[in-house]
Amino acid sequence: MIKYNPKSWFSLIFKFHKSDTFRRMRYVLVIFAIYSAGVVYLVLHFPDFFTFKSTIQVHSLLGFVISMLLVFRTNTAYDRWWEGRKLWGALINDSRNMAIKINAVLAKENIRDRSYFASMIPNYSFALKEHLRKGVDLSDLDYDNVDDFENVRIAQHIPNAIANGMYSRLHKLYRDQVISGDQLITLDKELKSFTDIAGACERIKSTPIPYSYSLFFKKVIFIYTATLPFGLVYDFKYWTVPIVFFMLYVFGSIELIAEEIEDPFGKDVNDLPTDEIALRVRVNTREILGYTAPVIHK
Repeated sequence: MIKYNPKSWFSLIFKFHKSDTFRRMRYVLVIFAIYSAGVVYLVLHFPDFFTFKSTIQVHSLLGFVISMLLVFRTNTAYDRWWEGRKLWGALINDSRNMAIKINAVLAKENIRDRSYFASMIPNYSFALKEHLRKGVDLSDLDYDNVDDFENVRIAQHIPNAIANGMYSRLHKLYRDQVISGDQLITLDKELKSFTDIAGACERIKSTPIPYSYSLFFKKVIFIYTATLPFGLVYDFKYWTVPIVFFMLYVFGSIELIAEEIEDPFGKDVNDLPTDEIALRVRVNTREILGYTAPVIHK
C-alpha cells in the first residue's frame, strides 16, 4: 500500500507509479485515438457515406447511465476494501487483547507457555495474510518455541492449524490447573474471533463481483467509447480525438481501480498493508509477553 500526503494534491497530478491506470491503458488509448482519428477523417471527407445526423443527445443520456453504473461499481469495490481493513484492524486488537490476557493469567516463571503464545498469536496473522494470497510462506512463521509445528507445516489450512494448536494448549493449561475455567472461557472468546475474522476475509476473497456485472460494465464502456466519435464529430471536428481519448481514460480507469481494490489482500500497491499489520502484531505481542527474540524485517 502506498503511503502519501493527500494534502499535496498538486504534486500528485504529475506523479506516476507502476499501477497508474494511464500506463496500464496506454496501448488501448493509442489504438482508440487512431480509431477516432480515422472515424473523424472518414466522416468529414466522405460525408456521402454518412447520412445520419449527430447522436450527441443519445450519448449524453448514455453517459449519465454509465456514470451511475460506475458509481455503483466503485462503491461496491471500496466497500470490500474497507471491510477488509476493518477486519485486519480487529485482528490487531484481538491479538493484543489475547496477549494481554495471556500475560495476566500465566506466571512470569512459565516461560515455555508464554513464549509459545508469543510465537503463535502473531503466527496466525502471518499465516492468514499468506493464506489469502493462495499459500503460506513458512519462513515468515516463528516456530522456535512451537512443539507441534509439524502439524502446522503439513496442514492444508494453516491458520486453522495454528488456531487449533492454541486451543489445545489452552485446554492443556486448564487440565493442568494452570488457568481456571473462567479464564479459559475469556481466552476462548478472543481466540474464536481469530477464526471469525479469517472466515470474513475468505468471504471477501472468494466472492468477487458477479461475472455478469463485470462483463456488462466492460461491454457498455467499449460500445459507448467506440460510437462516441460519430456523435461528436460534427460539433468538434478533430477535437473529437482528444475528447474520446479522455473519456475512455476516465471510464476505463474507474473500472481498473475497482478491479484492483475489490480483492484487497494481494500485493498490488493499493491493497491492504497486511505485511505491515502482521509485523505490528508480532512486535506488540512480544512486547506484552516479554518475549525478547529479535523481529526479522523482511
